[in-house]
Amino acid sequence: MPIAVDIDVMLARRKMSVGELADRVGITPANLAVLKNGRAKAVRFATLAALCEVLECQPGDLLRWEAEVEAAAGG
Repeated sequence: MPIAVDIDVMLARRKMSVGELADRVGITPANLAVLKNGRAKAVRFATLAALCEVLECQPGDLLRWEAEVEAAAGG
């Protein structure tokens, strides 16, 4: 997936645990882990807004685009 999630970076900067963030945002720790580990297929804007509010950051602090590397060298 070319979208990388940097929630870990913001958690470290805010000295906050995953459990505390999940509780304050209103999602389960399991769902936050799916998002945090880059396994989510989508994120609701309401959830993204809540994350930004709690972490006092912008969406671009949490999400970034990375170019995908071709699996085959020639293709």
